[in-house]
Amino acid sequence: MEETKINMPLLGDAFPELEVDTTHGPMSIPADLKGRWFVLFSHPADFTPVCTTEFVAFQKRVGQFEKLGCALIGMSVDQVFSHIKWVEWIQEKLDVEITFPIVAANDAVALKLGLLHPGKGTNTVRAVFIGDPQGKVRLMLYYPQEIGRNIDEVVRVVKALQISDQQGAIPAGWPENELIGDRIIVPPAKDQRTAQERLKTKEYDCYDWWFCHKPLQK
Repeated sequence: MEETKINMPLLGDAFPELEVDTTHGPMSIPADLKGRWFVLFSHPADFTPVCTTEFVAFQKRVGQFEKLGCALIGMSVDQVFSHIKWVEWIQEKLDVEITFPIVAANDAVALKLGLLHPGKGTNTVRAVFIGDPQGKVRLMLYYPQEIGRNIDEVVRVVKALQISDQQGAIPAGWPENELIGDRIIVPPAKDQRTAQERLKTKEYDCYDWWFCHKPLQK
């Protein structure tokens, strides 16, 4: 039996070029999103309970993503007409209007992103890809079909990526880290002289020269 090869982008790679049909019409990803952050998230299938809860949760946070200049795009291997009907059902039954596009992926698209896993049938796994304004893959999350995602975590990591690009590393649980709250970790010293000076400067607060932190610039 021929083994199916799973391709998936790596962190820092250019996002795979996708020409897709969506509920908002054809899209070129990431070309149509150039200059914007974006979250592309896959779901196993339309008209399933866990996926429905996720789509409602993403929609409830659209305003938060928009504040971050971040576009949302859903995706599964269902056809466009299925997506449209499901979106209509969500609006009619749950009174939630899904305003972001949903990609109708084929197997080729799904395989480019590592969404079809052996032993999981033809449904895509739950994946989240965060891309930056240059079209680079910055973060990936993969969940099994039976576990719904925490959408607040997706909002958090988009915000954290944007801040880390400008200010420094982000601690665990940010912005409510147990040690330093919402403060930012200073990059470690790269030479002995800088390490010695770290503990003398008042610019940072330090536990030691390799663990210094500074206030978040808002």
